[in-house]
Amino acid sequence: MRLFAAVLPPEAVAAELASAVAELRRLPGADGLRWTGRPGWHFTLAFYGEVDDGVVPDLSERLERAARRTEPFALAVRGGGQFGHGRALWAGAEGELRTLRLLAERAEAAARKAGVPMGEHRRYKAHLTVARSREAIDARPYVAALEEFTSRTWTVADLALVRSNLPTSGVPGEQPRYEAVARWALGGAG
Repeated sequence: MRLFAAVLPPEAVAAELASAVAELRRLPGADGLRWTGRPGWHFTLAFYGEVDDGVVPDLSERLERAARRTEPFALAVRGGGQFGHGRALWAGAEGELRTLRLLAERAEAAARKAGVPMGEHRRYKAHLTVARSREAIDARPYVAALEEFTSRTWTVADLALVRSNLPTSGVPGEQPRYEAVARWALGGAG
């Protein structure tokens, strides 16, 4: 199954971001972007790709341990940016980013120790993808609009293992479906 570890924003934060994204969708050229729906909003900590079913129990045990070793922390969705000359438009984060990065490192290490091939290590950049484009675009108007956005702050209290179900219908614009298959409380709480 196709898996990744993530921090999922609470519904109230997703609603605030949805209002900001609705404004972005009114900008010229926005209809040429593929907008990510609210169910797809998450801060990916580590992307695992296709994981053999036999590896999932060990991975889960190691992720649970990583969650227990990480204390809950404050986070907000703030600002934004782009990757790949506008091919990915994202909202950023503010708050205890050091702890978020630590949790991402632990989620990656858990996978490596469980035998999940992780490829080259990259420095973690907290982002929540809101739109994609097949071609390079001028993302400056979108990034400028996101610069003004800050959500309410929430306490990140858990780590999620998420399954990504890619579209199979061939219908243009169909979104992947995401399903949290496990969640573990941070700091051993709960």
